[in-house]
Amino acid sequence: MNNDVIKAGVASDADYVGRLFRDFQAANDASVSWVMPLCMAPYFSLVLHEAKRKPQAIDSSAFNGFSAEAEEVCARARHSLKLFEDTQRHIDGQLRFFTDDILDKHSDHFLGNTWLWLARRWEKDLGLFTYEGTLVTTSHAAAFHLGVEADKLLQEDNGTYMLGIMQQLGRCFGALGARMDTQGGETFVRHLAGAHLRSADVRASTYYAQAFDGVATQAMKGVLTDFQVRMNFIDKIVTAGADIRNLEYTVFKIRYITLYQVLLSLKLLRDDTRYPLSPSSNAVLKTILDTDAVHTITDGAVREFRNTLIHYNLLKGADLAKVDLAQPIFGLAPQYFPAYTFEQLSELVDACIRETACALNRWASSV
Repeated sequence: MNNDVIKAGVASDADYVGRLFRDFQAANDASVSWVMPLCMAPYFSLVLHEAKRKPQAIDSSAFNGFSAEAEEVCARARHSLKLFEDTQRHIDGQLRFFTDDILDKHSDHFLGNTWLWLARRWEKDLGLFTYEGTLVTTSHAAAFHLGVEADKLLQEDNGTYMLGIMQQLGRCFGALGARMDTQGGETFVRHLAGAHLRSADVRASTYYAQAFDGVATQAMKGVLTDFQVRMNFIDKIVTAGADIRNLEYTVFKIRYITLYQVLLSLKLLRDDTRYPLSPSSNAVLKTILDTDAVHTITDGAVREFRNTLIHYNLLKGADLAKVDLAQPIFGLAPQYFPAYTFEQLSELVDACIRETACALNRWASSV
């Protein structure tokens, strides 16, 4: 049964990715077709990284030609979804990484290039991307989650390096069953309008100085901005055109994992005395974290549900007799959340996402 669940999970994710890129191609809108893949990049890597680690269920030949470098990119991108729960970096390591590999390297690359030094005040090093006025990603957030080393990401090669990595990922998804010629259900891309997507370039130091009242460092503000755009993406974008009570496997998985990791990361931040926050910032965190919904979604007793969504494996707590591949999330939701049907759990997650996103947006603009 465990292998059947792994196969079904990987097949569902690969099918969704195929339909997603089918819809990107059909969108005929350059802004949607290149910004939204940036938002989805770490989830693509999550699927491939975890599928490759399941040779007992997934044919390893699907990864023939998957270079060691592409595998490392996937691993870094997948790991970025842990946020402050990253057991290798923790909070301090993530902040150092954001400073050294995002803030500093992007500033070095984009600033100081104008030959007229008086004009350098107008140089920009941070891209902002909004949909219907809501911030859904930034160039810093995208770089953080792509898993590509900064020097290679920023090199002047007309995108050759990134194209090579993406082609390898695409071939792997194809081998796992992704198809762009499928007639399957529409993804969120079909419900987006490029006219609502806006981009703007700003000076990072100026932008972050005006964000997240009560937070001292630029690196912390950059990371919190990443949390903000992650939540806005799963709130405003990934469910466009979908029925919240009847979400398909991959969409629910993306939403639950992201919400879980953001909430746990905010808890870690609140509880770490090395990063004191102002009373107003702590009040925001209290608003976000001290609710029955958050306690239900992040309770230690349901962590194995999160782990199964990430790793595909059935873990302790799952009653094999109640696993049903024909049911949403294979019948696992009511096993870990006995007070909820899948539909009710999805509604609870949706309400928690919306409230968390709203609170982070208010906090971000509170200076």
